[in-house]
Amino acid sequence: MVLSAAALLREYGASATSIDRVLAHSGAPRGSVYHHFPGGRAQLIDEAVALAGDFIAGLIETGTRADDPVEAVDAFFTLWRGRLLESDFRTGCPIVAVAVETNDDAPQLARSAAAVFTRWQEALAALFVRHGLSEERGRRLAAFIIAAVEGAVIMCRAERSTAPLEAAAAEIHDLLAHALRTTGPLADPARDRDAPPP
Repeated sequence: MVLSAAALLREYGASATSIDRVLAHSGAPRGSVYHHFPGGRAQLIDEAVALAGDFIAGLIETGTRADDPVEAVDAFFTLWRGRLLESDFRTGCPIVAVAVETNDDAPQLARSAAAVFTRWQEALAALFVRHGLSEERGRRLAAFIIAAVEGAVIMCRAERSTAPLEAAAAEIHDLLAHALRTTGPLADPARDRDAPPP
């Protein structure tokens, strides 16, 4: 049921992810909902957000062990490109689906989405710091990359084209490569100050 809820969030958004739709998608009996999710729909969606967040966090955290952070970020964009094409632009990010909708009856959903975004940013920032960026620059770049990916995915779905994602990927590739090349123990401070962006 949690997997089904996450899949439905990606495709239909939070408000359309009802208990009935989850049951139809998963094939689970109705009685199992209240046995496993006494908090009802809000608890089910909350757990789906956590599951989806853990999956992407795992990919990012695997990337933090990579020798090349630029390559790791490129792979993150490639993953999203594949998902968009495989789903014919129907699926997006379930975390965004929850974050952008008003959940006055379940405010914990927005908090859960925020916690997932924070975890992703912290994992990316740790990767950048390990490769020589300052903590402040690492956090800013991490936030920028997550925002760019999520915004590009939304644009791709609207336009039914991977062009926005590919544009974001190319710009971030160049930005990150430049930041890593001009920062760190081997960087020349004068070059870092005077060199134009790529």
